[in-house]
This record gives sequence, C-alpha cells and structure tokens, in this order.
Amino acid sequence: MTDDPYAAKPWLKFYDEGVPESIDYPEINLYEFLDNTTKEFGNQTAIWFQKRKISYKDFKDIADRLATALRDLGVKKGDTVAIMIPNFPQFLFSFYGILKAGGIVTACSVLLTEPELAYQLNDSGAETIIAWDAQLEKINNIKDRTRLRNIIITSVMDYIPNAPRDPPEIAGTMQFLNLISKTKPDPPKFEIDPKTQIAVLQYTGGTSGLPKGAMLTHYNLVSNAIAVYNFVASAMHRGKETGLTNLPLFHIYGMTVCMNLWIYNGSRIALNPDARDQKSLFEIIRDTKPAMFPGVPTMYMRLLERDDLEDYAKDLKSIRFCNTGAAAMPPEVLHEFEDRTGCIIVEGYGLTECSPVTHTNPLGGTRKIGSIGLPLPDTQVRIVDVEDYTKILPIGEQGEIMINGPQRMLGYWNKPEATENQIKDGWLLTGDIARMDEDGYFFIMDRKKDMINVSGFKVYPREVEDVLFEHESVEKAAVVGLPDPKTIGSDIVKAYIVLKEGYKAGDELISEIKDFCRTSLSPYKVPKEFEIRKELPETLVGKVLRRELVEQEMGPEE
Repeated sequence: MTDDPYAAKPWLKFYDEGVPESIDYPEINLYEFLDNTTKEFGNQTAIWFQKRKISYKDFKDIADRLATALRDLGVKKGDTVAIMIPNFPQFLFSFYGILKAGGIVTACSVLLTEPELAYQLNDSGAETIIAWDAQLEKINNIKDRTRLRNIIITSVMDYIPNAPRDPPEIAGTMQFLNLISKTKPDPPKFEIDPKTQIAVLQYTGGTSGLPKGAMLTHYNLVSNAIAVYNFVASAMHRGKETGLTNLPLFHIYGMTVCMNLWIYNGSRIALNPDARDQKSLFEIIRDTKPAMFPGVPTMYMRLLERDDLEDYAKDLKSIRFCNTGAAAMPPEVLHEFEDRTGCIIVEGYGLTECSPVTHTNPLGGTRKIGSIGLPLPDTQVRIVDVEDYTKILPIGEQGEIMINGPQRMLGYWNKPEATENQIKDGWLLTGDIARMDEDGYFFIMDRKKDMINVSGFKVYPREVEDVLFEHESVEKAAVVGLPDPKTIGSDIVKAYIVLKEGYKAGDELISEIKDFCRTSLSPYKVPKEFEIRKELPETLVGKVLRRELVEQEMGPEE
C-alpha cells in the first residue's frame, strides 16, 4: 500500500465535544446489554407496544425463559435460530433469548417469498424458527424443503393490553406464550470469545445475485452500538429516553439503531409495527415523546405528501434529531422536511457488513448536507482506486470506500471466495464510490456496480437523481445505464420518474425536465430516455432496486 493520507484522521477536529477518538469496548456477549441494564433500571419500562408497558425486569425474565426452552428443544451453542416477526415485543424477546441460549440469530424479513425464505433457512442451517403466525402458511409450504424441526409461533395479540392470554395450540407448532409460561428461567451457562463467536447471521439484500449471510460477532454488534451511543451521547440521557422503532428490527439498521443502542442506554423502546401507518406513527410519537426519529428517505417523502404535516409538528417537539440512512437522501427532500416540521435530519451511512454504522454527521457541530458525515470512533476509512484497491487516492478524489474497525464482519457464511473478494488485508471493500473533503466529511457518489459508462465518461446515477429531485414535478426518480445499441461498450442514461400529484405525463413535461437537467449536468450525464411510472421497485427500507429496473429492460443476468 502507498502512504495513507487518511491516517491523519482530519475528521476528528469536527467531532462534537466529548466524543472520544477511541473507545475501550467490553468483550462481552451482546445479551449482557440486557442483563446490565436490568440491574440498573429493572423496574423501568423497556418496551412500549400498543400502550402496553413491559419492564426491563420482565423483558429479561421472558428472554431467560425462552433461552431455557430453546435449550430444552435441543438448541446448542452455535446453532442458528431464525426470527420472522415484525416490530412486536416478541422480536426483542426472541433476539435476546436466542443469544442467551448460545444461538446465532438470523432475522428474516416478513416480506420474503417462499423461495427466498427457504433459501435463507437452508443457507443458515436453521432448524428452529420463531415466527409471526401470519407467516405460518408460508413456513408450512416450504418446511419439507428445509431442516426445520421446531416452529414457534406468536400472535400480534400476545402482548396487546387486555387481550386473551391462552392461544390455542396448532398442530406442528408451539405457541410462544404457552412455551414461556410453562418454562422456568434457567438459561444455559457457556463461555464464548466475543470476537469470534457469531451473534447474528444477517443476510444482505441480494439486489443482484443470491443474498449472502454476513457473520456479525458479539464484539461487532456491541462495539457498534457503543460507538453510535458515544457519538450521539450529547442528546441521550441514560435511563430517561424513549427510542422510536420506525425501522424494521429484522433489518440491520433497525436492529442496531432502534434496539441494541436503546437497550444499552436503558431507554424505553416505542415499537411501531407499521411505519406506513402514518396516523399510528403520530399517535405513538404523541404518547411516548421519543428523542430520536429514525427514518429512511422514502419515509420522509411520504410524510411530505401530507397537506396536514404542519398540524402534527407540535407532536414532534420532543424529537431532538431525525436520522436517515440505508439509501441516498435527496437534498430537496431534507430541506423541505426540515422547513415544514422544524426537525433536523442527520445523515449517516452504514452497511450490513459493518453492523452497520460507519459514518454520521455530528449533532452539534458542522452538518454538511449531502454528506454521510464523519467516521465513528475507531472506524478507519480510505478511498482507493476502483480497479486497484492497493492504490490509495489523494483526498478529494473519487474512488471506492474501504473500511476497517471493530464493527467489520468476520466474512460471509459458507462463502470463502466472496469473503476473499470483499475483505483485503483486513479492510472491507464496500462497493460504494465516494470522496472525502479536506475536513474529513465523506460524500457517497454511488454504488460501484451502478456506475454508468457513457463513451468512456463516468456517470453516477445519484448525481443525476439529485438534479431530477429538484424539479417541481418529480416525486421519485431512479437512473440506470442501459447498453447503447449504437456504440459497443457504451451505455445510455435512462431515468424513471414518479410524478407528484397534479402533474400529467407527456412529451412536453419530459422535454421540460430534460432542459432542466441540462442546466446542472454535463451533456453526457443528461438522461437520453425517460419513463414515467406510478411506482418504483424498492426494498423494505426504501432503497430503489436499480438492478430490477435493468432486468425489466434486459432480462435477468445469467
């Protein structure tokens, strides 16, 4: 490697006062977050769900009982157990119960199709699943194609206030509530090395190719939650806050930022089972007064569609900051949301392979719109040549981000070749193209695999999308590169647009948008083709699936 200009860490001078450069992370099992917080705040509310309050003491008791039951069912240290539950209390109970049993958690999205679910269960080797009963038909349909032998089901009604507490047994399954009630808490005792013992097998989104299981250790997840806590500690009061879970806990962003972080801090976790239900969202905010609003760009976009958003602004006064990640935040969306609500949005960045948080803007210091901010304590970052990772680029140049730190995964489960392709000399190649300015703030340009080649010129879709978002008619936008039929090896830029209400698709509007792009973009970056759509394909956390758009045009990759 050449001399590393990033080793000087210019970002440190922009840390908020009190944020340490380095932290001595405890080498503990992640479940000790729960045990330690229970000792300190046992009688305080840990979980708020549909107005029901569950204390830390009761949370720990249920997790201990589940750990005992899992051991009795044959779950041993190092066994993988699947969770397929939305933002219900049972997700948290299951997550920490599995860890207390010595198991490895693999969290399954409730939106997985049957083939996708079968793939994750088979690849992870899970023989036990704890699932929302609404998923039972899906599980039964694929059970014979998996190693499943224990199916534990739970209902949304199980922890609703005043709901019946005697769910009927269903053949081939066990009821979560019944299992907990008949099992006395006696979790197994075992020793682990937190730096090598996998806590979570978190599957990547699989936007191209099959998903891969990122092996996240106890140390990865413990260190990431503590690093994030230290970065935002100025807005946190230990044991006195409420955290809003707007993000699905089965996604790594929600798992760390909406669960582990808040448990470490001794906070009350206000569970929002459906972030798309805006009426319920505002009711939860009004009733629980959370300190932080975690979101993704599409969530803020949907809220901006409300004519009455300002009417709810008074309910948002408890929120000290909003944060956003998982996908690029269009600057126009950020500015409009802040203008209409008075809330400040802090942009950050992370990836599944890093547990996930690596960067965020400071809460009190300089916030640069469009930047993912500064690296967390102990997070090492450099920008390297996209063709040669050993060539470290000068500050200000665009290249691929490489990351190392205590949050970096061990590798991909059962995929040594994929691991070798991503981890080089202990550093993770992220696949994201970025640059760092002289202050140490990082700016994501785009995904390496999404970069468009127009006659040898590089075009980053995000740059074009940000310009499109500035046009008054554009609600959503996605840009991809398609093969140019007239020039071998070259692409054309195509834009897919969802219009705001009141705008009508037509050649005149497209011509106007194209002219608008010409005022801000070089000619080769201006989309050659436009397509107006009613919606765009997205992941659960609002990341547009550009690869799916390409496949719709070209067919799936061989």
